[in-house]
This record gives sequence, structure tokens and C-alpha cells, in this order.
Amino acid sequence: MKMKTKELVCIGCPLGCNLKVEVSEDGAMEVTGNTCPRGADYARKELTDPRRIVTSSVKVQGGHLPCVSVKTETDIPKDKIFDCVRALKDVVLTAPVEIGMVVAEDVAGTGVRVIATKKIDKA
Repeated sequence: MKMKTKELVCIGCPLGCNLKVEVSEDGAMEVTGNTCPRGADYARKELTDPRRIVTSSVKVQGGHLPCVSVKTETDIPKDKIFDCVRALKDVVLTAPVEIGMVVAEDVAGTGVRVIATKKIDKA
């Protein structure tokens, strides 16, 4: 059976293990190089359904700061990252903004909400 080899650096924890993934023709995967179970989980997920949490910022009117940091509540498909950022480009909030406030629902059709990660008081 022919095997395909992929090399990844795990982002599941601060160790950053160098992973080697052997993928067989039938899709079975063997992961080596991980020092914790998260490495194997990360490699499988990265090769079958890569996802990321997106962080960005949006404008705030009437606040003590001109913008607020935001993030997706959960990870979204990697191929939707730019769609997510584009969707946030024209969002403008009005102060006050609270941590956890929903900035966007179902961003880029992912079913994931974008939330504020900083408190912005009125100016």
C-alpha cells in the first residue's frame, strides 16, 4: 500500500512538536513526533478539516478607543478566514462595548458568532 507523508508543526500547545503523518491510500493516518495526545488530534484534524479561530478588530463610535478587538467564538473552516475578515470590515459598533458582546452572527455563513474581547467605555 502506498503511503503519503506530511510534516506539520503542532499548534495544539506551546511545545510546537514536529509531527510526521503517514497517510495510506485508504485514509488511515499514523502520527509520530507528538509528545502529547493533542498532537495526534491536531494532525488528523488539520489534514481532514483545517480550522482556525479568527481575531480582528472593528471600529467603535463614541468610545474611549477607536476600535475593539474581536474573535470568532469557535474555530471556523480555514478557507472562510478571508470571508470572515471581509464581513467585519464595515462593522461599526457604538460605545459602550462589553466583553463577550456579539458583534456578528453566523459570520461568513459558518454558523459561528464573532464576539468582542475588550471593554470599550463611552468617551
